[in-house]
Amino acid sequence: MDFVSVRIITGDVARLVEFYEKATGVRAAWATEDFAELSTPHTTLAIASTRTVPLFAPGSARPADNHSVIIEFLVDDVDRVHGALDGLVTDFVSGPTTMPWGNRSLLFRDPDGNLVNFFTPVTPAAIEKFTR
Repeated sequence: MDFVSVRIITGDVARLVEFYEKATGVRAAWATEDFAELSTPHTTLAIASTRTVPLFAPGSARPADNHSVIIEFLVDDVDRVHGALDGLVTDFVSGPTTMPWGNRSLLFRDPDGNLVNFFTPVTPAAIEKFTR
């Protein structure tokens, strides 16, 4: 088994794709106007329209209703990235903070309210975990 992606269901695919392209610097590949993917070397963030939900199971997903998942991106320098997000991110949950497990994390919400964590490992153990 291989974990390949996380999919966000949204009412405005173009808006959310534009946000993630600007926030990450990754260009999206569009399959249709209802579906795009931002791929990194390790996984993919898929963004799909509410119109795709009935293809799986009607009513199985709702946009802008996530209260349990954090979408995480490893970045080179979270403090530098924090400054670069000014003007793009309107809802910072917490500024760069070093967590007990060794990552320096920046939490914010995307335009649909999904919680996003940009983080940089800063302790030797955390750095080793992400350089294997």
